[in-house]
Amino acid sequence: MSQRFVVRATGPARPGQTAALGTALVSANCRLLDLSQHVAFGEVTLEALVETADDLGALLPTAGDVFGLDCRVEKVAAESEALWADVDKDARWILTLMAPALSAEVMAEVGALTAEQGLTIQQVKRLSAKGQLDVVSPTDAGACLEWRLSGAVHDSTSLREKILALSERFHVDVALQPANLWQRHRRLICFDMDSTLIQAEVIDELARRHGVYDEVAAVTERAMRGELDFQQSFRERMSKLEGLDESVLAEIADSLSLMPGLERLMRYLKRLGYRTAILSGGFTYFARYLQERLGFDEVHANELVIRDGKVTGEVQAPIIDAERKATILRQIAEREGWQLAQTVAVGDGANDLKMLSTAGMGIAFHAKPLVRREAQQSVSVTGLDGLLYLLGYSEAELTALSAGE
Repeated sequence: MSQRFVVRATGPARPGQTAALGTALVSANCRLLDLSQHVAFGEVTLEALVETADDLGALLPTAGDVFGLDCRVEKVAAESEALWADVDKDARWILTLMAPALSAEVMAEVGALTAEQGLTIQQVKRLSAKGQLDVVSPTDAGACLEWRLSGAVHDSTSLREKILALSERFHVDVALQPANLWQRHRRLICFDMDSTLIQAEVIDELARRHGVYDEVAAVTERAMRGELDFQQSFRERMSKLEGLDESVLAEIADSLSLMPGLERLMRYLKRLGYRTAILSGGFTYFARYLQERLGFDEVHANELVIRDGKVTGEVQAPIIDAERKATILRQIAEREGWQLAQTVAVGDGANDLKMLSTAGMGIAFHAKPLVRREAQQSVSVTGLDGLLYLLGYSEAELTALSAGE
């Protein structure tokens, strides 16, 4: 009667070990049912699920004499196989942990949180560059570990709240997403502009230069209290800019500070073939400036009306508001023949929430607490290039991509 065994071989990694184990299994008249191999810190772990009618432990020669590895043979009980089959049916998840540096305490907290939710850690893989995880490196995007998990989440609401609390407590970014086909097959990434791509709210900068900042801020405050909707508040704020000289726009554009990591992110997104778009409630004048500088594929923002070198305080319709952003994202995906699951949206404000919920992955970037709670994912510590980790790319892969050009 045939029996099933797991052969586990471990030791210093070197070429030829898989071939040697295979040869030994052939000599023992084994059928190979499954195989796994992993190397970490110079040590290899080789595991083979096999079937044979004989006593495998007696048939396999001593490990050291054959392939220089410590080899153990374990008989597989029927209940173990049934358990494996159940585990294979479990949902799969990817937890991405990012920060300038990661400590053992953070590892412990993440491990405890996943265990509390009934999730099994299948694999932990480093995506960031080599070096000590707990030491801040000024030369890359920080430390990142990708955790592969399985199991049904016990309480998704509680898990989301605890992820946000853990992020704030340890000043780290934690993102949990389903492990599916789409993580590395997104095609479209849409960005808000003000306070997402640039470190400013342009309308505030224009108001300061025109001497009407307090008036514009008062309108903004009324909108936040719910007295005005976005379009009403936008038109009223714009009216305060009437008479602003067009030359001021160029001066502000030249002085815009980009968000950390933006240039690096755009460089790799272009090389990886993503389509990028700015969907902004700000102004096309500044969005086109970023497009020319960084290579965004398309821009959708509000068009200032300028006559005789002066801002009129009007904008051309339609105004880009929350609903319009979500609509444009859907339209681009449909036009290009992509599913919404292949889209990513990045923004920081309440005006971005509809766009974030429409996209396959919505990311609140350095956002206000309300937006962080509502968005699918939140990045508040790392720069914009941390999005490359969320898309599943490792530093080694990105370096190789650059080297190949």
